[in-house]
Parts: sequence; C-alpha cells; structure tokens
Amino acid sequence: MFVGLSGGVDSAVSAHLLKEAGYDVTGVFIRGWEPNFLPCTGAADRLSSMQVAAHLGIPFKTYDLSEEYKTKVVDYFVNEYREGRTPNPDVMCNRVIKFGAMWDLARADGADYIATGHYAQIVDVGENKQLAVSKDSEKDQTYFLWTLTPDDLEHTLFPVGNLKKNEVRATAKKIKLPNAERKDSQGLCFLGHVDMKSFLSRYLPEVHGDIVDLQGTKIGEHDGAWFYTLGQHVPQATGERLFVVKRDVANQTLVVSHKPRGGTRSYPLREANWIHRAPKSKLFARYRYRQELLPVIVSDNVVVFGQDELIAEGQSIVFYTPGGAVEGGAIIG
Repeated sequence: MFVGLSGGVDSAVSAHLLKEAGYDVTGVFIRGWEPNFLPCTGAADRLSSMQVAAHLGIPFKTYDLSEEYKTKVVDYFVNEYREGRTPNPDVMCNRVIKFGAMWDLARADGADYIATGHYAQIVDVGENKQLAVSKDSEKDQTYFLWTLTPDDLEHTLFPVGNLKKNEVRATAKKIKLPNAERKDSQGLCFLGHVDMKSFLSRYLPEVHGDIVDLQGTKIGEHDGAWFYTLGQHVPQATGERLFVVKRDVANQTLVVSHKPRGGTRSYPLREANWIHRAPKSKLFARYRYRQELLPVIVSDNVVVFGQDELIAEGQSIVFYTPGGAVEGGAIIG
C-alpha cells in the first residue's frame, strides 16, 4: 500500500489509519513542477512528509513527476486559457499525476493499492465499486475526482472519506503527528495559492481590447480576454461591480453586466466519463466546487438545466445521484 503524502494532515492521517488497519504502508511524496517566479512550498511539503513517515515508522519514497506535471497539467491549463476556455487543473492533476503516473510507479514498485487524503468514499455496489461523497460535505472533493474509472476504484483507497475534518485533526493531535496543526493547502495542485492572472501572464501576452455593455457600448478596456472567465468581477474606475457574461478571445472583447446573468439551459458535453453505469436521464450536477447541486437531465452528451446557467466552456461538470453517488462527469464543450 503506497500512500501519497502531500505534507498535509489529511494524507498523514490516511497513512496512520491504513497502518492501524494492518496494511504494509509506504509513504510517497510527489515532486511536482515549480516555476522559478513563484514562492512554492515543495521543499517544505517534502520535509513535512518525511517527518510524518519517520513518526509513523513507515518507508518513504519520492517520485519526481515534475516533467509530467509541466507538460500534461500546466501546459494544458495555459493552452486552454489561450483558446478561451476555463479548465480545472486539479481535475487534470488527479487524472494524469496522482491516479495516473503515481499509480504506474507504485505498481512497478510492488504496490497493490494507492491511497490519498481526498475527502471521498468508495463503496461497494454489488460486485462493483462506486465513488461517493464524503461524510464531511464541507470538505467533499469528489468534484475533482470525476475522471476516475472503475479500474481506478479497484486499487484506490480514501481513508479519511468517512471522517469529518475535525475528527481528522483530533486524530492527528492524539497520535502527535508533527504536522497536526499545519494549515490546509489551497490553490493550484502542487503550486498552492497563486494569483491566476499573474501566473497566466508569464505565458500569455497582454492584448488590449474593449469592455462593452450588453448594448455593445464601450465602457472600458482590458489587457487580455484570456485572463478572465465568465462570471468574473471586472473592476471599474467608477466603482461599479460588473461581471463578465461573454468572452470573445478571437476579437479580444469582454461583454459585461451588472449581474452574472446570461448563459443557456443546455450545454454540450465532451470527454464524458461514466463511472458506474450509463447516464440516467435525471441526475444532479455541479459545475463549480462546493456549488449547490442542481437537477439536470442528461441525454446524448448534452446536459439540460432547469434554468439558464452561465458556464464557461472548459469547466468540469460532475453528476450525482440523490443518494450522493458520483455517476460521472464531463467537460462543458
């Protein structure tokens, strides 16, 4: 059993729980790509992971996946913004790094299973495995895990998925984990909290264009339509709160409104992944992390909402049953 140690408390407690359950546990730290223009936490995260492994008395390995992360996550992320789409890098990171390259290396090193500190559950449905929401609805991370396949679920464990965050913290303190009080990481996978525009501006040039209202009247200028996404607040010198309701990267134009309105009821889906079964006609969905679940109908790679929704092309949408099982997900096309 190889456990991905991120340096945080969730993965550390996961390793502890698996060891207590009798698994032969090895801790693995993934070295990701870090840009030289940002203050990244990779060194501190690795040190924290090493301290956790030493405290638990388990072997420790480091997998250098920096090249894979740069080419398959960062480059994908930047290219999507360049094309006027809004990707989710954490979804791609999980697919190609944690449950892709890490599993390949772990299996080559003799692992039968891998585990992470994600807040999600894997439950048995007959002879099959099903991804389901975690016990802690505030921390549930299934939105980022929709690309997992039935094969992935067969060799993956989420040990803290049936716990609440305060229970995880309490366990960490009880067994005196060295990172028991460490704050949760946020932001881009492996990069932490970064200002999106500052990051993208290293790869995408500033291109001045017009900001127009719903009637097409110019009311301002921007420095690159690809730095914005639908629903994003665009500050104005007048102090008005205006929101992007349409983005035209080809013509470098942003259309704004006083409310994040617009959109449509139906959207095409691409790269759909159905984990448990073919899609039912009626499901619930969210297209943002922690968003309230919305009733939808899915048919022929099209999702239909009960009302107009403003969703940027490239965003992930994840589908759930009323009971909290993850049926699958897709990218808004």
